[in-house]
Formats: sequence, structure tokens, C-alpha cells
Amino acid sequence: MTETHSTAVRGDSGPQVARLVASRVLDVPDFPKPGVLFKDLMPLFADGDVFREVIDGIIDHHGRDSFDIVVGIEARGFVIAAAIAYATGMGVVPVRKAGKLPRPAYSASYALEYGEATLEVHQDAFTAGHRVLVVDDVLATGGTAEATLDLVERAGGTVAGFTVLLELGFLGGRERLAGRPVHALLTV
Repeated sequence: MTETHSTAVRGDSGPQVARLVASRVLDVPDFPKPGVLFKDLMPLFADGDVFREVIDGIIDHHGRDSFDIVVGIEARGFVIAAAIAYATGMGVVPVRKAGKLPRPAYSASYALEYGEATLEVHQDAFTAGHRVLVVDDVLATGGTAEATLDLVERAGGTVAGFTVLLELGFLGGRERLAGRPVHALLTV
């Protein structure tokens, strides 16, 4: 494993936040399959001071009054969403892998950079007009994000923002989400 860092880091919240995130990302080669370089954010989650600064930065970027509820995308997005929801006194809604939700759900299938997946959200997750902040750990090709944002809207929510800790810019996820609000703390 190697640490992800660069002298010229960039992100939508400025170089200081981008450097902070970069300092806590580990590169794990050949995970989950050979040829994939996995960006492990667990060291960021494990560092309480850094995690707090990152969560506060996300909230400051969007503004506490710009959303009514937070959506976390399975699985690391749950950690981020729960922290934001707690810090703002908002609720949290999980977007789960297929078959994990107990009540009627909307589903969306999409292609990953190394396979296919299906996500679901409860049909009654939002009331009409709910302003939803969607968060996840990584934006890669944009398939997961696109499916989630579409699910939020199908379930009656309005996407108020979308934030990731790390954007893999070379995979074009932001372009796939053209016209959508995208906020990445670190872009590599």
C-alpha cells in the first residue's frame, strides 16, 4: 500500500482540504481484482480530527439550510452521511445494494468500472420536495452516482447536492453527471 499524495493536489473546496484528504488515502493495488488500484479511505475515517474537518467542510460547502435529508451510498457513503446527518440534525437514508431493503423499493442497475450492480431506495424514503444531499466516498465512472441521483428523484426527492471525498477524474464520472451538482474534496 502507498499513500496517495501529490504536490499539486486539487479539489472543489481548495488545495488545503484536498491535501488533507490526500494525506489519508492509501493506494491498494489489485483490489478488488487484478489491475485495479483501490483508493482506501479508511485511514481518513479512522482519524477523528481529520474526519471531523472533512465533514464540517462538506456541511460548510453546501450550507446547513440547503438540504433536508442526507443520502449515503452503500457502503462507505453510509459513514459520511451518518456523520453529516448527526452534525446537522437531519435524517439519513441509505441507498443499498439490491435485496437489502425490507419494504417496496425503486431499483436502478448500472455498469461499474469492473462489473455491474443494482441499487435500491425505499419508495417512501422522501416526501415531495425533500431537498436531498447525496454523499459517497469515490466518484469513478459515475454509474453509481447517476443511478443514485435518479433513484432519489424517482422517490420524490430533489437533489440539492452531491459530494464525494475523492474523484478519479481520469474515469470521466463528472462528465457523465453533466448538469448535476458535483463537489469533490480531492480530484486525482
